Amino acid sequence: MAIISSFTSQISGLILLLLAFLPIQSSATSSSITDSLIQCLNNRSDPSFPITGLLYTPGNSSFPSVLQTYIRNLRFNESTTPKPILIIAAKHVSHIQAAIVCGKESRLLMKTRSGGHDLEGLSYVTNTNQPFFIVDMFSFKLIDVDIEEETAWVQAGATLGEVYYRIAEKSSTHGYPAGICPSVGVGGHISGGGYGNMMRKFGLSIDNVVDAQIIDSSGELLNRKSMGEDLFWAISGGGGVSFGVVLAYKFKLVRVPEVVTVFKIERTPEQNLATIAQRWTQVADKLDDNIFLRMTLDVINDTNGEKTVRGTFLTLYLGNSSDLLTLLNKDFPELGLQTSDCIEMSWIESVVYYYDLPIGTPTTMLLSPTPQTLVLFKSKSDYLKNPISKQGFEFIFERMKEFENMLVDFNPYGGRMSEISEFAKPFPHRSGNIAMMQYQVVWNEHDIDATNRHMKYARMMYDYMTPFVSKNPREAFLNYRDLDIGVNNHGKNASIEGMVYGHKYFKETNYKRLTRVKARVDPDNFFRNEQSIPTS
Repeated sequence: MAIISSFTSQISGLILLLLAFLPIQSSATSSSITDSLIQCLNNRSDPSFPITGLLYTPGNSSFPSVLQTYIRNLRFNESTTPKPILIIAAKHVSHIQAAIVCGKESRLLMKTRSGGHDLEGLSYVTNTNQPFFIVDMFSFKLIDVDIEEETAWVQAGATLGEVYYRIAEKSSTHGYPAGICPSVGVGGHISGGGYGNMMRKFGLSIDNVVDAQIIDSSGELLNRKSMGEDLFWAISGGGGVSFGVVLAYKFKLVRVPEVVTVFKIERTPEQNLATIAQRWTQVADKLDDNIFLRMTLDVINDTNGEKTVRGTFLTLYLGNSSDLLTLLNKDFPELGLQTSDCIEMSWIESVVYYYDLPIGTPTTMLLSPTPQTLVLFKSKSDYLKNPISKQGFEFIFERMKEFENMLVDFNPYGGRMSEISEFAKPFPHRSGNIAMMQYQVVWNEHDIDATNRHMKYARMMYDYMTPFVSKNPREAFLNYRDLDIGVNNHGKNASIEGMVYGHKYFKETNYKRLTRVKARVDPDNFFRNEQSIPTS
């Protein structure tokens, strides 16, 4: 979650607490269910690849560490958080196939976890009272880069940092358009859309996917040809967890220049931030496609100790600094870009820079699966379709100062994002959008009062932004999943509730197509969570 790294300078030294892990049920019934599941797994998995040593129950001493190792939102690392009855640290395809077959036979809820960055923890938590188990994909890390073909096969458990590093090992002029946080897992990132600082030039991660492997509800391993174009379409932005277990994606590499340019400029209201922000909403989506200019607003204390809003303008330009200066001083002179602000480097170095690490940090840090900072947080998303006035930003600044640790990200669209049809992939937020916005509030107190207070802050900020953002529906981004916009209990109202979040994430036409695919490939609704695609 690169958004979390924005707060690294403010929140440091956080220690990941080892909390008491309570089983979801303490009765003999729970033990019996778990024993039956384990017996089935042992019987169903390939004997050449034993599964026995890869199973962790709450009674196992390693269970807490296995569970918490890939929890990225500490809001779901509390003693009161529902715990799985079993974790399967899968290492072979047969382990996943056995998990699906046995989960269906046992009528248990199965969660699939790759990077653990899902914002509502749905890959390792449930908000229902159902017993559930987890299939961890962390051992599925194969990355096969073919520079001649300009493609790469990447398994779901690999991280984005590992992908970037392995590409750069083989070529200084190739990359892949995906997220800016290295520890995010490929499986969830790509299946939900996947955006990053090259999307204006090359589109989303899913726009560059050419093949995939998925294990379906029957336990069959399928590729694009055998799964068919409808299912391939669905798992390219519709969220893989609704349709099966995505094992790997094959994507096209993109060509990047040997030298790129980055800069980070900060402005405050005393430096005309409201005017600069207003102009940003007028031009950010219309700049040269090689420019990605993110605007982030957060609250700091000024020299007098009073709260003020800071605007940070973080940029990647796929070219040299001279050309960038010419373009921005022509189209966005309000920013006041200077030659001294610009830094030239290689693309792989820019990945490290964008993660808010010092220049010169070794690129090997991209191989670490652990984020810089772990905090409790709540995020929400919006889409901006019309520019915001100076007065509008002044209102936003005042509202932000009401809260603790509030951040608002504006990620520019336009370019390639406006050229792709909203129906090409389940992700529909294309032409007509100036930016995708994210609100995030973070805290580090592990108590219910702090959690309730900060959750309220996130919802209040979202409400304050209502006049400025998309309407009918008020759109949202699947990879910034938000349970505030509808909980699917898969009861009699499941399809109605599904329409609420389904239309926000996918809009009506794409959502209806996703439900048709779901009904065909998983009619029993085995692959489900609180915001999965229903069968009708």
